[in-house]
Amino acid sequence: MKNLFFSVAGFLVLGFAANAQTAKPFTVKGKVNNAAPGSYVYLEANAQPTRKLDSVKVGADRTFTLNGKVADGGEVMVLNVGGGQKLALLVEGGETLNVTADGYRMDAKTGQQGKSTVTGSKNMEYYDKLMALRTDMETRVSNWNKQVAAATEKKDNKRIAQIEQDYQNAEQEVVNKVKAMLPDMGTSLVSLFALNFINIDSDFATYDALAQRFEKENPNSPHAKALIGRVARIKGVMVGAQAPEIALNDTTGTPVPLSSLRGKYVLLDFWASWCGPCRMENPNVVRMYNKYKDKGFAIYSVSLDQTKGNWTKAIRNDNLTWTHVSDLKFWQSAAAQQYGVQAIPATFLLDKEGKIIAKNLRGEALEQKLEEILKGGQ
Repeated sequence: MKNLFFSVAGFLVLGFAANAQTAKPFTVKGKVNNAAPGSYVYLEANAQPTRKLDSVKVGADRTFTLNGKVADGGEVMVLNVGGGQKLALLVEGGETLNVTADGYRMDAKTGQQGKSTVTGSKNMEYYDKLMALRTDMETRVSNWNKQVAAATEKKDNKRIAQIEQDYQNAEQEVVNKVKAMLPDMGTSLVSLFALNFINIDSDFATYDALAQRFEKENPNSPHAKALIGRVARIKGVMVGAQAPEIALNDTTGTPVPLSSLRGKYVLLDFWASWCGPCRMENPNVVRMYNKYKDKGFAIYSVSLDQTKGNWTKAIRNDNLTWTHVSDLKFWQSAAAQQYGVQAIPATFLLDKEGKIIAKNLRGEALEQKLEEILKGGQ
């Protein structure tokens, strides 16, 4: 059994550079409790690789002041204290943030982690609350993982099932707490960060509600525009929506429109030769294709491969005898982005008119649905 995990990003990556015409000033003041003489505090972009935006030498009294500007909509930045301790700063402009930091990531003598506080804005107030939820959950998950390992050794499946249930309940508690905070967060930067704790597939309504609020109250935020666009794309591929057109090239270089399969029930399948779960599912898909292809069932596979050779070899080896297309652009595939695909395999089942009637059906669930709609070859 795999270890349980809590998948919330430490920082929300928002990669917009400040525009001189719309930038707003902000100030960061602080004290480094264990600053070495002549040490520096660095303000960095939250990106890989790290990019320094500004720096200041810590004074003899261990204090520092940084002044900067941030683009409309704000950014998540990183305060690097003494080259070791790193703090997230959610900055929107106009605020003065007050920092107190130990100045080290881990004390070499005691083994204790460095502590820090950042105050001065609603963004940081709620960021601290969110990170406290994350830290608590990570501690609980660590304990559960140890219990799972012990139960696995004893082959105690009942205990394993109980731990998994406890984990799911705790995860939902975290989600509920975050959702309860969202109304008071308003259209601040931290509300967008909070979405990292909420799964868009299982709780789309929360994303939609926040996107609508930004549209009304803060439509010019570049980060909000990204959220609004993402929500719009997902609405366009929800069950009941008309499937957006795709017209990528097949393995011979000939464009094949998705709409060319109208009149049949179509499984739109996003996959790749490098995707292990996709390849494991392929024998099942082949079996269903052979079973239902004469009853009005077709498959339109979009590959997220990068090289034609790997793509065509996988088609041959897995005996995939249906329509295949790709632009060989990996995750930048136009079709994948249009359909909001962030993990594969991903599937959309379309009716004869090209409307989406189901999503991400695999294995037995897909076979049951095909049996239901194609019974008697209708």
